[in-house]
Amino acid sequence: MPNDTRELPAANDGIYRFFGGSPLAVAFRLILMSILVGVVLAAIGFDPWNIVNSIRLLFRRIWDLGFDAINGLWRYFLLGAVIVIPLWLLSRLFGAPRAR
Repeated sequence: MPNDTRELPAANDGIYRFFGGSPLAVAFRLILMSILVGVVLAAIGFDPWNIVNSIRLLFRRIWDLGFDAINGLWRYFLLGAVIVIPLWLLSRLFGAPRAR
């Protein structure tokens, strides 16, 4: 065909198709993503040499954090209730009666 400007597939097309682009560019992206994910995992306490223990420890910390949050809310509730409940009770006892 005289108007067909497509080239015949090169030998490297299979490699580009397998990697999803240039192998060097893909390697660079994989290295960069590995570093970024490693920073995030290190921030939450993962250790690459003992990954199973790190996962167990992460779930343990999340579990403890959940109960610490409930404990914190309970303390805030008690602290506020010391003021709010007596004020509410006094306002109900000495407040003006409402018409029905």
